[in-house]
Amino acid sequence: MGFLAFLLLGLIAGAIAKLILPGKQGGGWFVTLLLGVVGAILGGWLGGLLFGAKIDGFFDITSWLLAIGGSIIVLLIYGLIVGRGSKANN
Repeated sequence: MGFLAFLLLGLIAGAIAKLILPGKQGGGWFVTLLLGVVGAILGGWLGGLLFGAKIDGFFDITSWLLAIGGSIIVLLIYGLIVGRGSKANN
């Protein structure tokens, strides 16, 4: 998969993760892109570690499921970090 395809996968996976999780997540499209790309990397690593799966192709359903799953994990961690920071400032 090319670099631009991976960025697009990360952006879409991050947006889907934000739609799946309840509540309001902050950040614009750039934060969504970063969370999605980091989530795709995390999902690919965990998928390879646990199941021997890889993020190979853009149109492969395994790639999308791993990227979305990893993005959900990253978004949950991001919410915990940002949530604590905003409460401490109040």
